[in-house]
This record gives sequence, structure tokens and C-alpha cells, in this order.
Amino acid sequence: MTETRRVICWRHGRTAWNAEKRFQGQSDIPLDALGEAQAEHAARLLATLRPDVIVASDLRRAADTAAFLGGETGLEVEFDKRLRERSGGEWEGLTAAEIRQRWPERHAGMDIPGGELMADVGERVTEAVERALVAVPEHGLLVIVSHGAAIRAGISRMLGLPQEQREVLGPLGNCSWSLIGPMRSGGWRLLEHNAASLPEEIVLGDDQ
Repeated sequence: MTETRRVICWRHGRTAWNAEKRFQGQSDIPLDALGEAQAEHAARLLATLRPDVIVASDLRRAADTAAFLGGETGLEVEFDKRLRERSGGEWEGLTAAEIRQRWPERHAGMDIPGGELMADVGERVTEAVERALVAVPEHGLLVIVSHGAAIRAGISRMLGLPQEQREVLGPLGNCSWSLIGPMRSGGWRLLEHNAASLPEEIVLGDDQ
């Protein structure tokens, strides 16, 4: 059966480590005051899209972001460890400047000593999305609440992008989201990326 459901991939709100440009990875850092305000605002917008299922990373910054949407919609938030951020190995807790200074070549290629491979991240995030979609009705909407690198890896995997082209997807701002939907020919396509406001209705034409 052709896929009819859509998926919003929503990044968590800001943390103190985000503000300090520290590599978080799977360190369990909570939202700061601005991050909570971001999540509350975004949740009000996303609630108007009437999601059917919400699944989040169990790390606090994602779980607490998802809780705002759960409160707006009345939906219970489910958790899946496969939506956690990429493990940052030796880089976790260090600033971007410190990483560049100590590992200039590795930083350029995001080759993290002791860290998780992006291909593996994309695989586990995709597995989490596919598992969650089972509970979403036809033409329904799934909201995944996760982390910047994990979301990009998952979307790249679902779109079938080769690893060398993953940088085609730019970064996500805190509490921004991406929307993927089905193609009539099967598979997924990117409908929105790094969005922070609701889209206007698109009048379909020759480019649909």
C-alpha cells in the first residue's frame, strides 16, 4: 500500500549547552528558560495540525519539549531511545572552538573519536519512525521529537540520500521542524525543512 501518512521531525528547544556551543551528544542536558519558551510557542502551532501520535527521544531536552505538545493536544507522549542524539564520544561537553583546536581535521569531517557513525544514527532513527507509523491512521500525522544531527541523519536515510550528500540538508534551529510526506510513486519526499511557522496552503500546479 502506498504511504499516506506524514511525519514532522521536531528538534528540541534550546539548552545552556546550545547557547555555549557545546557538543551535547547523549549528555542529558535540560532546556533552559528560552528553550522552554520556544517549546511552548512551537507546541501551540504544531497542535493546530492535529497530530495523531507523538514519539520523543528520552533525553530530557527532547522529552520536555514533547511534553508541551502533549499538553496542547491531550496526547500521551511515547519514548524511543532510538531517537536519541548521535553519541559524541570524546567531544561531548566541549565547545566547538575546543574541538576545532584539538581535532581540526576530524572536526572538518565530523569524524568523532569514539562517536557514533551517522549511518548508524540514520538507521536507528528510521527504525523508530517506521515503528511509530504503525499506530498512525491513514492520512494521519506523526510528530517525532528528537535532536538536530539525529533528525538530519534520519531524514537523509528516509529520502535515500547517499552519505556523501547528507550535508544537502542544512542544520535545524532549536524548536524548528521538518516535514516529510509520501510520494505517489512510493518513498518519501521533503516538504519543509527548518520551519518555525505554519505553511501557507500550496496551490498545486505542474511542479507538484
